[in-house]
Amino acid sequence: MDGQLGKSGEISPLSVPNYLFFFPESLHFLQKHPKAQFLPMEKAASIVFPGMERGTTVMLTDVMAEPVAHLQWERKLGSFRGSRRGPMVICIGGIHGNEPAGTIALKRVFEKLEDRPKDFRGELVGFAGNVAALSQGSRFIERDLNRMWAPDRMKTLHLENRQPLNCWEECEQKELLTVIEDALRRKTGPAIFLDLHTTSAPGVPFALVSDTLANRHLARRLEVPLILGLEENIEGTILNYINQLGYVAYGFEAGQHEAPESVDYHEAALWITLEAVGCLSRSHIPDFEHYQTLLRNAAPGLPQVMELRYRHAINPTDEFAMKPGFTNFTPVRQGQTVAIDRFGEVKAPEAGRIFMPLYQKQGEDGFFLVSEVKPVWLKVSALARRLHLDKLLPLLPGVSRHPDFENTLHVDTRIAKWYVVEICHLLGFRKQSTEFGVLTISRRKQHVKE
Repeated sequence: MDGQLGKSGEISPLSVPNYLFFFPESLHFLQKHPKAQFLPMEKAASIVFPGMERGTTVMLTDVMAEPVAHLQWERKLGSFRGSRRGPMVICIGGIHGNEPAGTIALKRVFEKLEDRPKDFRGELVGFAGNVAALSQGSRFIERDLNRMWAPDRMKTLHLENRQPLNCWEECEQKELLTVIEDALRRKTGPAIFLDLHTTSAPGVPFALVSDTLANRHLARRLEVPLILGLEENIEGTILNYINQLGYVAYGFEAGQHEAPESVDYHEAALWITLEAVGCLSRSHIPDFEHYQTLLRNAAPGLPQVMELRYRHAINPTDEFAMKPGFTNFTPVRQGQTVAIDRFGEVKAPEAGRIFMPLYQKQGEDGFFLVSEVKPVWLKVSALARRLHLDKLLPLLPGVSRHPDFENTLHVDTRIAKWYVVEICHLLGFRKQSTEFGVLTISRRKQHVKE
């Protein structure tokens, strides 16, 4: 193999036909993983990797005599600081590379904000999640970046002497985490996070939150369906990580990946959020009523709030395929065939509404089922939390507090009856795991971090 690494920031051509050489974030990464220096030409034509700055080029030899790739996506999509102190609003778009609508909407908002520093309080920043995957238009390159934020992994990521990075998404994660932490260090008020997504199936916009009252309050300002319980039951999402830090955060799903209106819905959600948290008054947002109406009318006839009832997890060997025709919130009957895999028909285990059916090759979730939460139970839930009735849960038969974790309970399902789990849900305990007949159930921090 001809060619060599030059000094930091330099690229030496490599004589390897039909392969693209790139200069990534870390020389140490290349030295430990020499095979990672190359990608097949058909995959690499439009990819730009972490650590490459504007104007960086990559060279092909024995194929072309000129540079063939340039940076199309940057980590920082924009920032805008007002003339007065206020909230820090941190937005992340494209953490899945086939979901660029959020990044496009953020750029629209930054362009419209350029002449309004006197009207703006605090700061808005926007980051691209998975730069390499965005440039390729795929969900991820090697690993799903939105499944890599589990607590144990984040502890090792912060260690100075941790092991070298092992895949593209680890480079992306390290860089994304760095810019988020940099933004948090300069905040002058509360921090609020938005995670912007789209789905593979057609459907209406909706919001996702970890179930705290602060998250609920902000997300409901959007006037789109709100889904409770999803984030608590998918491991390693960036929204989970942010909520574990104690910040207010919500995820917003704007519709199908390729639908033009998905960008419009994202933009509307951004403006409404900026007004809701106090960065701008509605009188300083042109067309504010249009944005409100756009989201208010986007999901007619659907329940205001729904909760996760079932997740159908899959892996690549399952040969999973949804039956055609399902969209988000399509009603299904118990026992209805909704997909097929190598074992045969996949049936809905209970009645409800199909949620986020998978119509793409990459993914770990085949579909979910959700059901309505009646408004009266939302009011009961809010009152119970304000009264701190969670302190009484260990008095229920079969329920005990975890000895080490404040917001975690043990529920012995052989003893606990009478809607114990449903009562725990009302108080925000939604994350579940079961071992030896004992259900471990936990919730997010209920107090907002300033």
